[in-house]
Amino acid sequence: MAGNILLIETSTALCSTALVSDGAVVEYRESAEPRAHASMTAVFVKEMLDSRGIALSDCDAVCVSKGPGSYTGLRVGVSTAKGLCFGARKPLMAVGTLDILVAQATDEGLVPEGCRFIVPMVDARRMEVYSAVFTPDGRQLTETEPCIVDSNSFAGYLEQGPVLFIGDGAAKCEPVLNHPNARFAQCSPKASAMIRPALEAYNEKRFENTAYFEPFYLKQFVATVSAKKLF
Repeated sequence: MAGNILLIETSTALCSTALVSDGAVVEYRESAEPRAHASMTAVFVKEMLDSRGIALSDCDAVCVSKGPGSYTGLRVGVSTAKGLCFGARKPLMAVGTLDILVAQATDEGLVPEGCRFIVPMVDARRMEVYSAVFTPDGRQLTETEPCIVDSNSFAGYLEQGPVLFIGDGAAKCEPVLNHPNARFAQCSPKASAMIRPALEAYNEKRFENTAYFEPFYLKQFVATVSAKKLF
């Protein structure tokens, strides 16, 4: 088992980091301040290491959330993780944002009694979310994809029993998915919830190519031209 692993989660509005030591989270930092990812991620990492009296060289690996999620947030997190790995010659690991939310549902006791499915939702825009369907034990049943939520979405799953919709896209879907079996948990993914998938990746030696690894954007960022004339 790994001694120390750094965890970095920046896929949504919440910027968070965690330090795992001997299989447990021993340090955690987070900020929901808007656009804090670029200024706070590396600072949080240094604070955690200093608090434990260790250096980056004492860590066995760095794990980052790979998406889907915010284009800018993912770029910051992945760039920071790659920089740390290059500088200290440590392996890079990555876990999916939806997997983190499923693990978080279990870790925080959010899974309702008799739950048949967990549907993590990362907010996209308007009524669109990035989502997939999982079993309560974390097995992914459907592809991760963008989904425009309407009253018929996930109907077949809801008919089978309680379904937990979790993530920063859950609240906006609650008025639309008004089925009696629908349960909602509005939250952002946290670095502390990455511990189980990160340890699994480490034990199975599922390391990324640090030089070529890219976030899982799902949809490419599209730059727009302002309608306002600047000159």
